[in-house]
Amino acid sequence: MEKKSSADKKIIHIDMDAFYASVEQKDHPEYLGKPIAVGGSSRRGVVAAASYEARKFGVHSAMPSVTAARKCPDLIFVKARFDRYREFSEQIREIFYEYTDLVEPLSLDEAYLDVTYNKQGISSAIKIAMLIREEIKSKTGLTASAGVSFNKFLAKTASDLDKPDGLSVILPEQAIPFLKQLKVEKFHGIGKKTAEKMHAEGIFTGEDLMKFSKTDLIRKYGKSGKHYFNIVNANDQREVKPNRIRKSIGAERTFSEDLKSLEEAREKVDEVQEKLMERLKKSGRKARTITLKFKYSDFTIRNRSKSLDSYTDDEKQIRDVVNELLPDVDWEEGVRLLGISLSQLDEVEADAGGQLTLTFE
Repeated sequence: MEKKSSADKKIIHIDMDAFYASVEQKDHPEYLGKPIAVGGSSRRGVVAAASYEARKFGVHSAMPSVTAARKCPDLIFVKARFDRYREFSEQIREIFYEYTDLVEPLSLDEAYLDVTYNKQGISSAIKIAMLIREEIKSKTGLTASAGVSFNKFLAKTASDLDKPDGLSVILPEQAIPFLKQLKVEKFHGIGKKTAEKMHAEGIFTGEDLMKFSKTDLIRKYGKSGKHYFNIVNANDQREVKPNRIRKSIGAERTFSEDLKSLEEAREKVDEVQEKLMERLKKSGRKARTITLKFKYSDFTIRNRSKSLDSYTDDEKQIRDVVNELLPDVDWEEGVRLLGISLSQLDEVEADAGGQLTLTFE
């Protein structure tokens, strides 16, 4: 596969909007439209996340809870539920993997994707970002902001331009004009203290920063000066680096009404398996272990698994194992989610979808 130059890459940065707070508002409709803060309300408490309604009052993450309560007297404090946030995060990452395995999570709510070569064969990075945002919204009820560009720095910068629920693009020919007018405090990697130091030296925008050579900036700011020189000139050679090898492929569905019988479940599980087989086919992998995941109406999650003697990608064989596992579920308890995952994957990597002509638009 021909290696793309840095300006020919297609990078997407996805940033979930007020993620923890949005999950709480989704799970608790009574919080919708109200200022909430995820975190403890004690004097020693700290805000982990704030809803957009709370942000209007100046409440933000890492703020002491007492300060947040003073700024917003009607603020509702909600205890953090990280297991629940991870559950949403895993569901969102599965959407990313439909398009590429080059996913670099930065946290539960943020990730870079390299879609230069992608599984769907879609040549437009903007189209992929739109599809991902739409799928996140339809499957989770949450919104995400996306930035699209040809390197990680610009993609991340773009994702901040139109929050919440926005999509922004910086094309190669737009990069330098955009960076010239960008305030230095908006550059990712330039902190508050460094920005203040720059202001004191008459550096307020990217255009001001561009007047200095790499040597000058290193002399002023040490090793960070090299980074500042590179980013202000739209030069970011960092690759999107997945922090793990993909160990499983899965699909799941949450039902509007709980499933109460094995017969009802057999009808619904086929829809889940259809999506699973589609993902397995795109991955080009085979698996040895099939796992049935189910969530009861009280949100308790259980799994049932079976391992085969050899790797398989045979739809009928996988379906037979799933049907074998289904009777182990206590259907009278009511099941609100069914999922199937395949693990112990073979080592054959997927064809990334072929070489594509770069198209941002």
